[in-house]
Amino acid sequence: MNSKTKLHPRNKHKEGYDFTRLVAKSPELEAFTTKNPRDQTTINFQDVQAVRALNRALLKTDYNVDFWDIPANYLCPPIPGRVDYIHYLADLLAADNNQKIPCGHNIKVLDIGTGANLVYPLIGQSEYGWHFTGVDIDPVAIKAAQEINQLNKLNIKLKRQKNSEHIFKGVIGPHDFFHLTLCNPPFHASLQAAQKGTKRKWKNLGHGQSKKLNFGGQNSELWCPGGEMGFIARMIEESSEFSEQCLWFTTLVSKKENLKPLQKILGKTKALDVKIIDMAQGQKVSRFLAWSYINKSQRQLKLTQK
Repeated sequence: MNSKTKLHPRNKHKEGYDFTRLVAKSPELEAFTTKNPRDQTTINFQDVQAVRALNRALLKTDYNVDFWDIPANYLCPPIPGRVDYIHYLADLLAADNNQKIPCGHNIKVLDIGTGANLVYPLIGQSEYGWHFTGVDIDPVAIKAAQEINQLNKLNIKLKRQKNSEHIFKGVIGPHDFFHLTLCNPPFHASLQAAQKGTKRKWKNLGHGQSKKLNFGGQNSELWCPGGEMGFIARMIEESSEFSEQCLWFTTLVSKKENLKPLQKILGKTKALDVKIIDMAQGQKVSRFLAWSYINKSQRQLKLTQK
């Protein structure tokens, strides 16, 4: 694995933000712009409202999303990193399709924990025309995502996971088939750990102790019993029950030290193909784990079927 330092070559944000272009498309952003010490236009990334305005401008300018809003205190994700995950997923499918990215509505993608922001389906549908199903356990998140979906006249399917013990059960029906699943799992193992992480973030930003979360976030978005490791371990174990119904299961893995134990669990589920794909956003290196129970020739066949 080579650590990457740049965003994906197809990422529209790899050269930074063009604020002149963004403000032209989304004038509300101008009120949040400021100059950095090098006299470049930027925003205060510690200001949640500024980040929301930036996200709205990016989604409108680059992904044809006219309406985007989320309830107060919900996760407001940085767009470039989310875009990278989508492009690397496209490359994952291309590797099974003679290096050609499969586009269009017949490519079905399942977003686990889609959140109120619905960012992955918005980007993936705009960039590749894929059909998304977004799943979340939080009814408020589903309602907000549905509003984004309807007001933009999109065809994203939304489902509520009613059982916190399950990830794919109750979501993937007996006749469903997905080419991809994706997930940005809860990071922390408890509310206390999430609050501690928040305090550390704000201290690093020079704001001392604060209960406010940088970019927001609800409990279910930030923590779950067992944290990231517990959540992904459950996801892997449950995925084996749907082995014939998905080409590639994938999830972001924030903590590098979780990779080895997760690979061990994948060995027990008899996954045929396991990949770790490195990504980057500035100085931060991230990655996702991908696994399949379907062999490559069968995957290739599935990608050519309409």
